[in-house]
Amino acid sequence: MAISQPRSPLKFTLLIWAASLGLLFAITLSAQEQNPTKRAVVLELDGIIGPASADFIVRGIETAETSNAALVILRMNTPGGLDTSMRDIIHKILSSRVPVVSYVAPSGSRAASAGTYITYASHIAAMAPATNLGSATPVAFSPGGMGKPPTEDDKDAPDQSEDKESTDQTEAKSAPKLGSAMERKVVNDAVAYIKGLARLRQRNETWAEDAVRSAVSLTAEDALEQNVIDVVAKDVPDLLAQIDQRSVNLPSGEVTLNTDDLVIDIVEPDWRTKLLAVITNPNVAYILMLLGVYGLFFELSNPGSMYPGVFGAICLLLALYALHVLPVNYAGLALILVGIAFMVGELFVPSFGVLGIGGAAAFVIGYSF
Repeated sequence: MAISQPRSPLKFTLLIWAASLGLLFAITLSAQEQNPTKRAVVLELDGIIGPASADFIVRGIETAETSNAALVILRMNTPGGLDTSMRDIIHKILSSRVPVVSYVAPSGSRAASAGTYITYASHIAAMAPATNLGSATPVAFSPGGMGKPPTEDDKDAPDQSEDKESTDQTEAKSAPKLGSAMERKVVNDAVAYIKGLARLRQRNETWAEDAVRSAVSLTAEDALEQNVIDVVAKDVPDLLAQIDQRSVNLPSGEVTLNTDDLVIDIVEPDWRTKLLAVITNPNVAYILMLLGVYGLFFELSNPGSMYPGVFGAICLLLALYALHVLPVNYAGLALILVGIAFMVGELFVPSFGVLGIGGAAAFVIGYSF
């Protein structure tokens, strides 16, 4: 007769522990979702503002929005950049669901030209000691620039042709001053733009106009005194301490900042952004444009040369992207299609590897976009 052993409580105990751990894990996840870690995302903007840096900043703000970050700090050191890239960044700042703080830092940095507009557009503007901003006069993208920026005094300046003969005076007065008119249009548009930003953020409109018309600049202390910025902070923790409990206006309404115990998350540009930043440097873009045009010109002059045609096509597409003529998606798609076409052409045309190498290079560059 078999003797029945008492049922071991081991399995029952393990089940109880597993259920308890599962319940604890679920409660922890729920608490984290309801009370996410408060983060201050720091985006680095160092160098000339172009399509690559604009794409990095826009993507960074979008990521901060989706991850429910408490704050975005745009740490800047820039001499300026392209108007279209600047406006992309400003458009994203104005529509951001997360407060954006522009912070000119570290000491010795600057927010010149386009950086000044971005500073004015941000919900809070801050600078580190020994930094400066200003010199926001727009200039044309050319070796000679746009020349001397027009000022209010130029309108009342005497005509220097008074000493010439009357016939020369008549011809000079009747000839349209196309260059001066274009400069005034660009400058007046920039003035209206930055004054609108100043009015939106309740900052100094008069100095903003002077920064555009007369290319004036300010140190951090002077900017704080003249209501151009809100805070002078030596570092990010000092900045967070000073802006605590400040109120900012977002598209959803007024929000009070709570920066106590924020975790600082520094996001630096990845290799893709750094590579594209080199390509989209205005000086490099100008050279790429020249190389692209001359490469295609030599290819058309000497059909079958292959080298100048392949090189010129890639350089021209990169230049169009750098000048913000082609948006990032279209430029990448065009480079990928050109790369595929070159690699297919390598199968039918004896180019000794020129089409294949050029196609592979175009494909890789386009994929990195």
